[in-house]
Amino acid sequence: MAQVSITVNGKVRKANVEPRVLLAHFLRDHLNLTGTHIGCDTSQCGACTVLVDGRSAKSCTIFAVQADGSQITTVEGLAKDGKLHPLQEGFWEEHGLQCGFCTPGMIMSAVNLLNEHPQPTEPQIREGIAGNFCRCTGYQHIVNAVQYAATKAGR
Repeated sequence: MAQVSITVNGKVRKANVEPRVLLAHFLRDHLNLTGTHIGCDTSQCGACTVLVDGRSAKSCTIFAVQADGSQITTVEGLAKDGKLHPLQEGFWEEHGLQCGFCTPGMIMSAVNLLNEHPQPTEPQIREGIAGNFCRCTGYQHIVNAVQYAATKAGR
């Protein structure tokens, strides 16, 4: 067992974990933060995307012990004071989800994108979410949701 101390959504979380525990499983199984989805077990789908020290990362590719000392933000950590993050609101308003399985990872990738490009072009949005697969929506509504959030955040 290894001791980890990880700041998750602004709160320091300490635990003893097996060295082989993936960050995705640590978040879901140890912290009960089930918004981080596990979709493919091969790091292809992006459903497990979170922010690690402010940058998007697929949490199925990182061991919890590697994240020791890091700051992690999950989809649950985006809403503030009961108010949805502009991307969460955008996915709602622009119908950016159907089944919702890819949505948390897609939103977290888009947070990273908007941090780097506050007013992204459509090609930049498509490139920014390229590591996330959606099997339902066809992506245009997701692009619209990111554009909505960029506009709202830019006000």
